[in-house]
Amino acid sequence: MILLPALLAAPALAQGPVGTAERGSFSCELPGNAAGAAGIAQPEQNFRIASASRYQSAQGDGTYLRQGKTIRFTGGPRKGEAYRLESENFFRRLGPDGQPTRLRCVRSGD
Repeated sequence: MILLPALLAAPALAQGPVGTAERGSFSCELPGNAAGAAGIAQPEQNFRIASASRYQSAQGDGTYLRQGKTIRFTGGPRKGEAYRLESENFFRRLGPDGQPTRLRCVRSGD
């Protein structure tokens, strides 16, 4: 019965159904403040969802996986980066601990 522990752990590892993200370019920024701009552009963090499993960025192209409300870059130069979907047009970058960071990315629709 070596398989039993693996079968019991499977639901804990599940993060939602596999899906895709809306295609388009995502512009990323950090929040500004009341005394200045509403957002501070972070162009090096921008990316484009090109197809059902591919992204493009200034650093190069790669693959992504969507599981539930999480997008994870699984290949390419940004492998390991993860984002939480606040909506189909708004992503929040996740830190190494899985917690949301201040970086937000908004889809421009192209």
